[in-house]
Amino acid sequence: MKQNCANVCRNGPECEPSRRQRRAIARTNKFQGGNEMTTELTTATTTDQLWDRWPYLSHKQRLTQFRELHTGEKANFYLALDAHDQLFLLLGLPEQQRHVWMRLLAPDDAADLIQEAGPERREELLALLDEPTRKEVLALLAYEEDDAGGLMNPRFARLRPDTTVDVAISYLRREAPHVVQLYYGYVLDREQHLLGVVSLRQLFTADPGKQVQEVMTTKDLVSVAPETDQQEVSRVVRDSRLLAVPVLEADRSMVGIVTVDDIVDVVEEQASRDIQKLGGMEALDTPYMHSSLYEMVRKRAGWLAILFVGEMFTATAMSFFEGEIAKAVVLALFLPLIISSGGNSGSQATSLIIQAMALGDVKLRDWFRVIRRELVSGLALGVILGAIGVARILVWQRVFGTYGAQAAILALTIFCALIGVVAFGTIAGSMLPFILRRCGLNPASASAPFVATLVDVTGLVIYFTIASFIMLKS
Repeated sequence: MKQNCANVCRNGPECEPSRRQRRAIARTNKFQGGNEMTTELTTATTTDQLWDRWPYLSHKQRLTQFRELHTGEKANFYLALDAHDQLFLLLGLPEQQRHVWMRLLAPDDAADLIQEAGPERREELLALLDEPTRKEVLALLAYEEDDAGGLMNPRFARLRPDTTVDVAISYLRREAPHVVQLYYGYVLDREQHLLGVVSLRQLFTADPGKQVQEVMTTKDLVSVAPETDQQEVSRVVRDSRLLAVPVLEADRSMVGIVTVDDIVDVVEEQASRDIQKLGGMEALDTPYMHSSLYEMVRKRAGWLAILFVGEMFTATAMSFFEGEIAKAVVLALFLPLIISSGGNSGSQATSLIIQAMALGDVKLRDWFRVIRRELVSGLALGVILGAIGVARILVWQRVFGTYGAQAAILALTIFCALIGVVAFGTIAGSMLPFILRRCGLNPASASAPFVATLVDVTGLVIYFTIASFIMLKS
């Protein structure tokens, strides 16, 4: 038995579960000291209550209340924090204690913390790690943070192809606490090249006397390179439905795995950034409660200034049509309705196309199909809104006599203007993400406020041009 076990690759130093698991465990566990209240502080420092108040505490209060936790609670709480908060707590502890907390982290989490600290503290933090973990962390730091190499964990279940199924199961049972995730066993040769993958289900249902190489999967193995962008990794995980994806060098030597837990973190982070961009601002580099007032203003002022300058063209366009407005003041009453309808339709189209691009449903080559669909959709939506506008004018005219003898002509003007403005809004909103993607920019930068501003100006021109042909000439 010992000789057979020797053929199974060892996995190195012990590590914790994945970062997402640690955070979930720390948030949901009922800790032994959870119901005790400290008497030294007027605020509660139980773990659950500290989680609730954590975003609202000052740095000094966070450190003070963290120290009030019981030892076991401290470890779970610390592991559940993100890299930003872990670094803050680590640097707030006495120097002789820092190595204990640093060594609680798995290699990928330690790498995140060091990247958060910046190059000036890199050597200081690396010195807190034991030698094997330091080597693993240095290997991770060699990759970009947003690439598969920066996301992966180098500790995974390794198996030899000539190991029997029975021995492999015994080995995995012993090694379960020491690997990041035990979804699959990765069958490697002596040079660490990936030969195949075997799931726990395959092992448990196979003949115990068979060798691993007889039951492992070798065809159509899904993998990513260390340089693969995190967005592409997330698409690979989504399409393959795997719980972990191996990371292979060019020579097919395996260096780590990216788990679905880490991909969920990536998707959440990217979604947050895209939502902020859709709102018409630069994405925040840190969580909202951690962002300084200066950063909040700086990230928002730029886009607001650009949008404000854009809206100035609306005033310019209105001055150009000053004569038309003077001839028929009633046109100005419907100006907000026309402009907002165009902006809303454009924002809808932009959001739909950005989401479709993010999911891979729409490619650059699909632009002509999209423009045809949006043209038809825009015309249909314009007819619907135009009919509502006409109904409003006719009802008000019949009940209150608001618009006089020109009510029918006004209704026709509003009907045609809404069709034109809404159709243009949907086309402009759908094409802007394609233009940005073609220029190598993030389509999410086509924010809803930007589209609305663009359509405001052009919608104004469309509205008064149609009005000059239909209403004023009549």
